[in-house]
Amino acid sequence: MADPSSYRPKPGQIPDSPGVYRFRDEHRRVIYVGKAKSLRQRLANYFQDLAGLHPRTRSMVTTAASVEWTVVSTEVEALQLEYSWIKEYDPRFNVKYRDDKSYPYLAVTMNEEYPRVQVMRGHKKKGVRYFGPYAHAWAIRDTVDLLLRVFPVRTCSAGVFKNARRTGRPCLLGYIGKCSAPCVDRVSAEEHRELAEEFCDFMTGRTGTYLRRLERQMGEAAEAMEYERAARLRDDIGALKKAMEKNAVVLADATDADLIAVAEDELEAAVQIFHVRGGRVRGQRGWVTDKVEEITTGALVEHALQQLYGEETGDAVPKEVLVPALPDPLEPVQEWLSGRRGAQVSLRVPQRGDKRALMETVERNAQQALILHKTKRASDLTTRSRALEEIADALELDSAPLRIECYDISHLQGDDVVASMVVFEDGLARKSEYRRFQIKGFEGQDDVRSMHEVITRRFKRYLAEKERTGEWADDGSPDGTAGASDDSGPLTDVSSAPLSDGLKDEDGRPKRFAYPPQLVVVDGGQPQVAAAQRALDELGIDDIAVCGLAKRLEEVWVPGEDDPVVLPRTSEGLYLLQRIRDEAHRFAITYQRTKRSKRFRSSPLDDVPGLGDTRKQALIKHFGSVKRLRAATIDQICEVPGIGRKTAETIAVALAQAAPAAPAVNTATGEIMEDEAPDPTAGASGEPVSAGAPDERRGQET
Repeated sequence: MADPSSYRPKPGQIPDSPGVYRFRDEHRRVIYVGKAKSLRQRLANYFQDLAGLHPRTRSMVTTAASVEWTVVSTEVEALQLEYSWIKEYDPRFNVKYRDDKSYPYLAVTMNEEYPRVQVMRGHKKKGVRYFGPYAHAWAIRDTVDLLLRVFPVRTCSAGVFKNARRTGRPCLLGYIGKCSAPCVDRVSAEEHRELAEEFCDFMTGRTGTYLRRLERQMGEAAEAMEYERAARLRDDIGALKKAMEKNAVVLADATDADLIAVAEDELEAAVQIFHVRGGRVRGQRGWVTDKVEEITTGALVEHALQQLYGEETGDAVPKEVLVPALPDPLEPVQEWLSGRRGAQVSLRVPQRGDKRALMETVERNAQQALILHKTKRASDLTTRSRALEEIADALELDSAPLRIECYDISHLQGDDVVASMVVFEDGLARKSEYRRFQIKGFEGQDDVRSMHEVITRRFKRYLAEKERTGEWADDGSPDGTAGASDDSGPLTDVSSAPLSDGLKDEDGRPKRFAYPPQLVVVDGGQPQVAAAQRALDELGIDDIAVCGLAKRLEEVWVPGEDDPVVLPRTSEGLYLLQRIRDEAHRFAITYQRTKRSKRFRSSPLDDVPGLGDTRKQALIKHFGSVKRLRAATIDQICEVPGIGRKTAETIAVALAQAAPAAPAVNTATGEIMEDEAPDPTAGASGEPVSAGAPDERRGQET
């Protein structure tokens, strides 16, 4: 536990101006981000007597080891910078709303030539129009199914669309009238886009125009005694009205507003948002957060606004936002919202009338969400705590291992040897800190040696970071290893950057190897555990526990013991170790398959410097196969558009030096096939090799 007085800035150092401040822990990780109208007054509140601080604030300042700040011109800039840093650093003591990306939206891909209506989740894409969010994906599909009668917009995937265009036959929806079938040119691209725009207009609340138009057309058809067409239009009107009934009118005069309600107790808070467009509830979402800092309802609302509108612009930010309590101060937040929208935004608390009544409904939803969350999480927290305590007791640790790292080795009969590192914190996966390794210190299959290499390389990074940040008491490294270069091969997170490149920044991002675990778990038995412990001993690290989980009998092995630690089959601790081990295995297998797939898809043309995908495809299209290209003369290669004589000579040399591939065998018939496939990445059967399919002819993955 740190003493805040040890890193308290000297009097007069802190400026009396707006800004954003960051508290960092002993590993330089950002643990809290805040903003202030006056940095001097705000930071002074953190360095008073610990007994006078809120328990959560006291926990934060005693965990921190330093504080720094950035001065800005206005409070609006401070608000924007605070939001950016919270998103970037993911500080543990800041309020963070969960489940934001899990809600489905109805999306119309207006950025495509033939817009498509579909369900989308996750980050929003440029050029796509979104409606929602909805509580369930089936609710979107029900609405779309009704609207396709009137607005027959394409809903098929790119593969289905291309196949229909190739065969000249539309899919089932095209035959039953729920798609205008642009794939077979029943409508032009311009006509289809008009349909998509009408669909979007209807979803934004402009419903009266289309209903009146259809009613007029129905009347005209009846007068002309076109009764079948009139009946079809009548059914279309019924479908639109049924779709409108799913979103009842809640506010008059076609109001566009978002209503935000908060339900909270001492430990947690639930936020519910209703999106009202055209007077109708078009979407609903909810978040839950731990109150890891001392925070008021107004501050919770401010964080919710940042989460909700931080990446939105234009009409995605409504004209009116109704909240249960106003942020303090109000003006910077209101100015920030207006800047995101590009027009004035009203942020206020409803006092009476329909808006107050609807706010009460949103508040009841927030209360129910908090109750449901507490009911679900009670058992979850208890189970995770019990699992960590059982692991600590079984391995005789001083405390529960709040951070656990697990390592696994994967290969295919000694080829493409890789390793994975997964991280669990507080019993939950921390996927942002997963890492992947390529084993380059030796060739062949040796899981024990591979494990030793991986553990050595990972903790060399940890020691180097400690030395770089000045955590060693003297100038030297223990045993002279901390500053040593990684001779066994580059540590890779997708790249193979040298050691100095991986450690050059000091911004506190949580994507580092600088944070030690309390427990290292290896996938394997006694030999793998011994290798991991030997690697730690060679680096002089003696404060990290090691264990291994053997697959056959699910035995837990610890270093230096001839007998395993046997946990009961019903043990929550064993179950947690199994989940961590299985996650490491999954992550390693995925990486190994990706590497193998890239190797199988390789072509001799890949080694030609300066030859991109476009010119490779042009060469294969011109000659038909690599075999024919290899037999071509330099003058013939120069006939390909974009290929000059110098490039042609380079291609000829590269193909001459590359050994011809072994003859392909059709696994269905057993016959040897000629290398005539137009695609050099095709497999033996002529089909592209799947990135995830195991090659059973070469052995099993481990």
